[in-house]
Amino acid sequence: MKSSEIRQKFLEFFASKGHAVVASSSLVPHEDPTLLFTNAGMNQFKDVFLGFDKRPYTRATTSQKCVRAGGKHNDLENVGYTARHHTFFEMLGNFSFGDYFKHDAIHYAWELLTEVYKLPVDKLWVTV
Repeated sequence: MKSSEIRQKFLEFFASKGHAVVASSSLVPHEDPTLLFTNAGMNQFKDVFLGFDKRPYTRATTSQKCVRAGGKHNDLENVGYTARHHTFFEMLGNFSFGDYFKHDAIHYAWELLTEVYKLPVDKLWVTV
């Protein structure tokens, strides 16, 4: 499956579960002076999580363009040496602003993996 198919199926799945599909925000977060670059999908919703802002939806899904060039999740020393370490990537995310919690999120993740992406259940390991 190509990355474009993974992205499309992810967004369509969460849209079918009542999530608003929200466009990727800018790589340079103009509204957040604490960040040089957008480094996670939740950045554009930071004020919602902190209770400073409200959106017209309580569920969102995104394919957020991200740059990580240091900090807590710093993999810079591995960039160029492995096929999976990059400084630029897209982060797929599903978010609930008080509408549902872990129980539903776990069920959504399982359904996405096993029914949409068709990953074999016997190849998945669940941990707590």
